[in-house]
Amino acid sequence: MITVVGSLKGGSGKSTVTFNLAVWLTLADCNVVVIDLDPQATLRDVAEVREEEGYKPFVSVKGKQHLDTQDIKDADEVLIDIGTADLEMMKKALTMADRVIVPVPPSQADIWSTQRFIQFANSLNPSRKLEILGFINRGDTHHAVRETDEAAAALVSLPGIKFLKPRLSQRTIFRRSFSEGLAVFELSASSKGASEFNALCAKLYPGLVKD
Repeated sequence: MITVVGSLKGGSGKSTVTFNLAVWLTLADCNVVVIDLDPQATLRDVAEVREEEGYKPFVSVKGKQHLDTQDIKDADEVLIDIGTADLEMMKKALTMADRVIVPVPPSQADIWSTQRFIQFANSLNPSRKLEILGFINRGDTHHAVRETDEAAAALVSLPGIKFLKPRLSQRTIFRRSFSEGLAVFELSASSKGASEFNALCAKLYPGLVKD
C-alpha cells in the first residue's frame, strides 16, 4: 500500500508522523520503503541521526528518484512524505497513492487548508475516489482549552475525508524523540505520547495488530 502523508500547510508534523510510522512498521516486520519529497529533507535528516547513533532497526529514507523504482512495487508498505515546495512531485505522489493521511493541527487556518488539500488531491484523481484520512495532530493537552475539540468537530464535518478519532497531542516527547532519531515509543514506551501513537497505528494498520 502506498500511503502519502501530506497537507498544503507547513508545520503540521508530517515528517514526525512519517518517521514514527516507518519505525513502527519496520518493527512489525514489514518491508517498508520511505520516500522524502520535501525539499527541506527533515525526514532524511532524522534517518541520518538514527544511523549515526546506531539505533536499530535501520530506517532508510530515499529521495524522489525512487518513486519509479521496483522497490516500491516489491514493498509491503510505502510511506511518502510530501511538501508543497515541489508541487510536481507532490502531484505525482498523490496520483500514485492508495491513501493519504493528513495530520491536522487544531486551528481554523489548518481546517481551511485541509479542505483545500482534499479538493486538490481529488482533482488529480478524477477517475477514482482517493481515500483521505485525517486526524488531529499537536492537540492541546489542557482540558480547559476547547480549540482541539472544536477542530476535531470541524474535521468530522469536512466532506471527502475520513476522521480518525485517535489524536496526537502537543507533547515534548514527540520533539525530543525525533531530534534524537528515535520513535516516541522507543524513547519511552510507557509515555502518553507512545500510547497516543499506538492507538493511531491500530486505526491505520488494523491487520498488523490483530491477534
